[in-house]
Amino acid sequence: MNTHPFSTLTPDFIMDAIEAQGYLCDGRNLALNSYENRVYQIGIEDGQPIIAKFYRPDRWSDDQILEEHALCYEMVEQELPVVAPLLNSDNQSLFEYNGFRISLFERKGGHAPELDYKDNLTVLGRLLARMHLIGARENFTHRPTITLQNFGYESVSFISQNFIPRELQTAYDTLAEDLLKQLNQVICQTSNINFLRVHGDCHAGNMLWRDDNPHFVDFDDARMAPSIQDIWMLLSGDREQQGIQLSKILDGYEQFREFNLTECHLIEVFRTLRILYYSAWLARRWDDPAFPHSFPWFNSTRYWEDHILELREQFSALHEPAIRPF
Repeated sequence: MNTHPFSTLTPDFIMDAIEAQGYLCDGRNLALNSYENRVYQIGIEDGQPIIAKFYRPDRWSDDQILEEHALCYEMVEQELPVVAPLLNSDNQSLFEYNGFRISLFERKGGHAPELDYKDNLTVLGRLLARMHLIGARENFTHRPTITLQNFGYESVSFISQNFIPRELQTAYDTLAEDLLKQLNQVICQTSNINFLRVHGDCHAGNMLWRDDNPHFVDFDDARMAPSIQDIWMLLSGDREQQGIQLSKILDGYEQFREFNLTECHLIEVFRTLRILYYSAWLARRWDDPAFPHSFPWFNSTRYWEDHILELREQFSALHEPAIRPF
């Protein structure tokens, strides 16, 4: 029997929740590719469809979610292309229905940006700089900071204790210990880094590109972090290619905000932390039926062998000179 909280999200339940906010649903309900939360495109009578996000229970507090929303509204006020939550008749962006916290969003069309086009990177650089100017105005009070502790040590501990196959345990634990030490060393050697409110999950899948401009969506992972956290995910390929891409991003970025080149030393740090955190995220969510269905390759011996290999490659990358703009 499925007892996971999201199992109660039947089509009728979803439509009742939306209609409780004054909308009249037309029966169309399309589940979108979202796993941490549940997100649906809902058809509305005599209107455009809307996007409904049902937050995962017990992940964020109300205060943390409202801080995310507040950051989005600040950006919209400065005419940044950010998809912020809609306000209901009580001027609220977050509401509750039968135990679920829900937010509604305008539907925006578009496609993932083509990052091979260097001009697109420059456009993104300009927008990220403007977003970061707003993010630097004040700190989050309730939302967390990306740290070596919560993305690194806690991820490794959870994986080691609950998921690593016995035959790979020693290899994983030994490598993870060395990797965490190296991460700590690089972080300690990188000084004068400012933390600000960032998107936190700024990859191509969270941008909708249309008419030569993107719309940024899904600030669910907004945290305190250095600005490089929103930049490094746009980099791919070998070191030379990443340096060229970084240069194009900064061509746009520095038109609005100075970039501290010292943060380049943190590119591989944050890349490694994301690899660790992503595996732990999948592991922590494995009791949610959507995860085994959508990630069938996870938690096999082959997966963990490849994961260890990837971490070895990151350990080597952490010893190389920092990626810098060309």
